[in-house]
Amino acid sequence: MSGPDSVDVRDPRIAEAIDRYWRSNLRIMAGLLLVWAAVGLGCGILFADTLNEFRLGGFKLGFWFAQQGSVITFVVLVLAYALLMARLDRRHHEELERIRTSEGQGGDA
Repeated sequence: MSGPDSVDVRDPRIAEAIDRYWRSNLRIMAGLLLVWAAVGLGCGILFADTLNEFRLGGFKLGFWFAQQGSVITFVVLVLAYALLMARLDRRHHEELERIRTSEGQGGDA
């Protein structure tokens, strides 16, 4: 692949940038999945009896989390993932651009 937008993945600086990008992506996914598991499994099943002592909109809180809370949490987490990845992508592209411009100047940054 060649052209103004091509990236030489053999360049060690670019390879490191790509590795950092994927490690950050995996950290984001792991954190969001942990939150979803805590809400879906923890609040909806494991702690349902304790949460049922409280009410939300006339329904026991444990029941509410099992029926609605985990779904709402999932939608919010999808939005959070999209926003976090947009920010990560922007930072990654800026880093690649800095590497590319330092190549054009003939020096190693």
